[in-house]
Amino acid sequence: MTEPAASITGADAGRFVIGVDVGTGSVRAGVFDLGGRLFGVARRDIALFREAGNLVEQSSRDIWSAVCATVREAVSASGRPASSAVGIGFDATCSLVVLGEGGEPLAVGPSNDPDRNIIVWMDHRAVGQAERINARGHAVLDYVGGRISPEMQTPKLLWLKENRPHVFNAAWQFFDLPDFLTWKATGDLARSTCTVTCKWTYLAHEKRWAADYFEEIGLGDLAREDFRRIGQTIVDPGTALGAGLTEATARELGLPAGLPVSAALIDAHAGGVGSVGVGEGALSNLGYVFGTSSCTMTSTRAPVFVPGVWGPYYSAMVPGMWLSEGGQSAAGAAIDQLLSFHPHARQAQTLADAAGKSLPVFLADLAIEKAGSASAAVTLARGLHVVPEFLGNRAPFAEPHARGLIAGLGMDRDLESLLSLYIAGLCGIGYGLRQIIDAQRAAGISTGSIAISGGAGQHALTRQLLADACGLTVIAPAGPEPVLLGSAMLGAVAGGAMENLERAMQRMSRAEKAYAPSEATLDLHDRRYEAFRHLQASARALREI
Repeated sequence: MTEPAASITGADAGRFVIGVDVGTGSVRAGVFDLGGRLFGVARRDIALFREAGNLVEQSSRDIWSAVCATVREAVSASGRPASSAVGIGFDATCSLVVLGEGGEPLAVGPSNDPDRNIIVWMDHRAVGQAERINARGHAVLDYVGGRISPEMQTPKLLWLKENRPHVFNAAWQFFDLPDFLTWKATGDLARSTCTVTCKWTYLAHEKRWAADYFEEIGLGDLAREDFRRIGQTIVDPGTALGAGLTEATARELGLPAGLPVSAALIDAHAGGVGSVGVGEGALSNLGYVFGTSSCTMTSTRAPVFVPGVWGPYYSAMVPGMWLSEGGQSAAGAAIDQLLSFHPHARQAQTLADAAGKSLPVFLADLAIEKAGSASAAVTLARGLHVVPEFLGNRAPFAEPHARGLIAGLGMDRDLESLLSLYIAGLCGIGYGLRQIIDAQRAAGISTGSIAISGGAGQHALTRQLLADACGLTVIAPAGPEPVLLGSAMLGAVAGGAMENLERAMQRMSRAEKAYAPSEATLDLHDRRYEAFRHLQASARALREI
């Protein structure tokens, strides 16, 4: 295990870095010392607009306002003067931000509200466009697991061009949300290798856009204008942008003008940076970010092509390494959806509220109490099996049309049956993770352990069940905010306090606890995993009817 970092003394004492994380439902900011210890944190909710047709939108104005408020609050909570800041890093969901001339927001949907100018990552309006792109089979698709996802940006841009051409034509810039934040902070239009490689088909290993791909799919105008609206300067995460914070944004954030700002990361990748440095490090650990969705982050020295797993991406998380990215479009959100189906959910929520807990935490605590241990909790799901693909299968099948399946439901309406359903759902999440690890292993990627981060993965029950389901040790980071820590590491590199991101990962991340898989439940999980795969295949066949 990585030992806790040495106490920060001398010139570094009192200096701090800031990490900002823009998730699906909230913005958080954290203040860390150069040993990775958290001294102040703040959180603000952000608006999410949903409409029929799988439309999900947000507002860049709303998000930036929340960013400014949380940074001010986190620095204030830390008790440290703003003048001691070394640098700031940002991460965010891989959502599409559309701005007109002067940076004014443009409406991306039928509401025609310019303050709804972001197509959120989970928005699936571009499924048809993604299918048409995949049917053409361009070589760039080799670097997204063979099939592009409607979560990615070129299908969304094509949808925008075909359905709202006046907005597409009027757009001054199309940003990935992390790059929007760094532009807002510095005025620098540079994009991060992370965003454009993972979500826009930029070929980082060749340092180029594939112009013929854009021509082929119907976005040739972006290529013919030399990609000025989607990124002409591409830099690695950790690179200091522009001259740092502008005077205007420094005032908004309550920080010194000129404070170094790093090129950003996608939120899941920030969680990977903030967690995989523990134990044997990035080349041994699979980073598993378990939040609203889930992401798996696997680093290799050489490219490895895994069908259905996004990548390999060069320098997309750790500069100089290749990244394979998997996960599912719904993970924590899938558990919430699953629980909402049960007739006892409302009564259970009342009990959870009385206990001052969220419903999943209430059920997790109850499961350990009833079963006697976290590993034994799997027995509570006897006869119940869940394939929690309510928003499709991101990996390893890249099937946006996949849907969830529950087997073994009776007419029980009590707390005990709700608990059984919850455990079966968590096991289903674990088996989906195991399936990705198996696919990567078959392609030649070995995984030593799982480094977990994300809000949905904080409970001991979740961590142990994932370890048992996958047959691998799950390592939990020492700090409570590994995603924020990953962003703060970017600020440390941009500010010159760390020589590179690998060094920051070694110095600033530490392990708290390891959850080894239980031998006692190994056979049971093997059999449940086979049932999971059988149900998944059956669901695939049923979709054809």
